[in-house]
Amino acid sequence: MDLTKVILVDEQDNPIGSCEKLEAHRKGLLHRAFSVFIFNSQGEMLLQQRAVDKYHSGGLWTNACCSHPAEGEETVNAAHRRLQEEMGFDTRIEKIFDFVYKASFENGLIEYEFDHVFAGEYNGSIEFNKAEVMDICYKNVIEIEELLHSHPEHYTAWFHLAFPRIQHWRKEYFFRKSIT
Repeated sequence: MDLTKVILVDEQDNPIGSCEKLEAHRKGLLHRAFSVFIFNSQGEMLLQQRAVDKYHSGGLWTNACCSHPAEGEETVNAAHRRLQEEMGFDTRIEKIFDFVYKASFENGLIEYEFDHVFAGEYNGSIEFNKAEVMDICYKNVIEIEELLHSHPEHYTAWFHLAFPRIQHWRKEYFFRKSIT
């Protein structure tokens, strides 16, 4: 499995080739990605602060994990793999939605991603990978909303876009859970 390459896709997520990861980000080529959102049983969202030396968005807060599937790897399997690699745990996740976004960064890199968004619940211990993650915390969604407005520069570009949509899933998930 070659993790140095990303899967290039069209606007409907059909694969059209592959490219070295940094080259895709330098050229702003549309590629497949995923984001995983994790909540605890109290409905608080797990946030990670990206390691400072990440190739972009270092030191910013974001969802539990994000990455790119390898060629031939199912996106949901890549999400499970990366959750284990970054956060040190795995849990049941479900696909919630996907979206395309494009963001430019000060270092000249461009994120142009077809992002598959997954969500799940986890209440156990977390032994995060310090090479990937600087810090973690659980926050309630109201506090996150307030921080996104008062300090938007502390959060990743994709988190700003996905967060409002993930809240609908969270409400439905915890409602379904309360009636069972």
